[in-house]
Amino acid sequence: MTNNYFDIKGEILDMALKRTQERITMIESALETARDSSNDDTKSSAGDKYETSREMIQQDINRYQKQLLEANKDLQQLISIESLPNDVMDVARLGTLVQTNVGLYLIATSIGAVKIGTNNIFVISPASPIGKLLIGKKIGDSFVFNNVNQKVIAIY
Repeated sequence: MTNNYFDIKGEILDMALKRTQERITMIESALETARDSSNDDTKSSAGDKYETSREMIQQDINRYQKQLLEANKDLQQLISIESLPNDVMDVARLGTLVQTNVGLYLIATSIGAVKIGTNNIFVISPASPIGKLLIGKKIGDSFVFNNVNQKVIAIY
């Protein structure tokens, strides 16, 4: 790798923070639009049609509120990870960059694969299937994910 692992980890965290903040902005905008629709919806003579429309808008509002809560949790988690010291770790946990013989994984929040230079890094949640397998692993430990045997080479 051309960059050191701590630089890569920092770049990934910055990217994850930016994506999460963009997601929050989009959800807030959708929530505001749904609320405006709810406020603009005036009772018509259709009766049942009005109630159905109003209920659908309320379901949208509830869904956006839940998404916003989750996105804000992700943001706080990323901020807490960013404040962790850059040390080589002996065990995989939230905030660590784990190198296996198959790839690189940052245990943070689930945003999927990101590319830093020529490196593909999977940014995963500790609650994801592979996150659950990685948590607690030490250098030299092996695990099987999607029928592929992986060995932990380093933890940053």
